[in-house]
Amino acid sequence: MVHPLSDVQSKNIGKNTSIWQFAVVLAGAQIGDNCNINCHTFIENKVVLGDNVTVKSGVYLWDGVTLGNNVFVGPAAVFTNDLNPRSKQFKTPANTIVEDFASIGANAVIKAGITIGKYALIGMGSVVTKSVPAYALVYGNPAKVRGYVDEDGQPMEQLSDNQWKAPNGTIFIESKNGLKKI
Repeated sequence: MVHPLSDVQSKNIGKNTSIWQFAVVLAGAQIGDNCNINCHTFIENKVVLGDNVTVKSGVYLWDGVTLGNNVFVGPAAVFTNDLNPRSKQFKTPANTIVEDFASIGANAVIKAGITIGKYALIGMGSVVTKSVPAYALVYGNPAKVRGYVDEDGQPMEQLSDNQWKAPNGTIFIESKNGLKKI
């Protein structure tokens, strides 16, 4: 469903995707199946969205942003794509990757050129200046790893320096890339 008050120029829109009023999607954008693009959003040419992505109102996705499958982006979250912005000086955008199942809270700011790992949870209002490991719970300004969450976003219990336990009993080992199931 493409709302008649949206401006959708792309032909690369998946099945069962909804794009609401006052959204702008440029011609080169790629949007997967079953996505929900809320009103008052902007998606530039070199943006890729996987399947089952939700982009809430007031989010602008600039060239170089890739959102994996099942990603949630909360209202008014901000993505940047230029590490040295200057008016009228267009550069190759920095690539920002949000991996599958990650969630970004309302009003979070995401620095260009980082990766947010699978299942990571970014707290509302956070300023994310560094890549985020898989399953990490980050918040603050600057955002820091405050713990880890499971696939449902529930906090895990720390068992030792590098072991974490999900509410369902699954044990994870921590490394620099995030958590991995044992």
